[in-house]
Amino acid sequence: MGNTSLIRLLTAFGSPEAVLASGRAVLTAHLSTAQCDALLAEPDAAMLDAAHAWLEQTGNSLMTLSDVDYPRALLEIADPPAMLYCKGQRSWLNQPALGVVGSRNATPQGVRDAEAFAHSLSDAGLTIVSGLALGIDAAAHRGGLAGAGSSIAIVGTGLDRIYPARNKALAHQLAENGLIVSEFPLGTPPLPGHFPRRNRLISGLSRGVLVVEAAPDSGSLITARVATEQGREVFAIPGSIHSPLARGCHSLIKQGAKLVESAADILDELAWQQRLAPPILPETRSDPVLDALDGAPTTLDTLVQRSGLTLDALSAKLLTLELDGRIASLPGGRYQKIH
Repeated sequence: MGNTSLIRLLTAFGSPEAVLASGRAVLTAHLSTAQCDALLAEPDAAMLDAAHAWLEQTGNSLMTLSDVDYPRALLEIADPPAMLYCKGQRSWLNQPALGVVGSRNATPQGVRDAEAFAHSLSDAGLTIVSGLALGIDAAAHRGGLAGAGSSIAIVGTGLDRIYPARNKALAHQLAENGLIVSEFPLGTPPLPGHFPRRNRLISGLSRGVLVVEAAPDSGSLITARVATEQGREVFAIPGSIHSPLARGCHSLIKQGAKLVESAADILDELAWQQRLAPPILPETRSDPVLDALDGAPTTLDTLVQRSGLTLDALSAKLLTLELDGRIASLPGGRYQKIH
């Protein structure tokens, strides 16, 4: 039985106890035959025991619509979850928040931008909400945790699973200092249809959504569309016209999303009272290779023309800069400066 059916039953009967006390004849006015069979069947004892054992662990809890600390922001959306499984400090759910989403296959610069924006916004008092995916999501969580605020991960699996497994350490940090939330029962695997549903919660909890990098068919654009439908602000960071991961952001900007170049742009748009101090940038000496990189992915041939170096000298210099963390080597023999 899905969330819509649960909400319909709670609206009609007033409480879970009243629903379960009703007979089949009454329930058939609200449910299909298969749903009635599932609701009236004996509960799965093993699943119930597993849920009780999970709830006994420190930091784990189950939140329902009737709880006084149910997030007010989610009550504003069309399809609020009837239940939320929570791991961590659920008080973050009622703090002012901003969603930060983007590509799983992010560029090094995109990862740095997501983490830096999230860190600054967290310092300004906004909780960073994202989806615990690789790439931009993970960077946003790291930035949120590093700032004065914290971060919330909305996931598309049961909370007894960590997906993707590569974010295990990050998930433990979120459980310790932030929050992980799911509307899906324990044991739920990472099914494709679950992630668009969790996206509505990312935007629903947030005052706005920032898209850092996104391909034209990215799931991040779904989050942005839902955010617009929910009356939330949408922000996008522009990129190179040659980068596929900039096209989604550029499309959003054409449709009316706010183009942002700094966290202060977001705070201004939200009329946020706290303001950020301008960053103090370290002085750097001029470097012909770094000067030849304009922020967009650049081929080796283009760098030879711009820098005036021989191919051998350029290759040696690129290796040194990459080892120093100043540039990143990208697929297709291209390079990008890391700010």
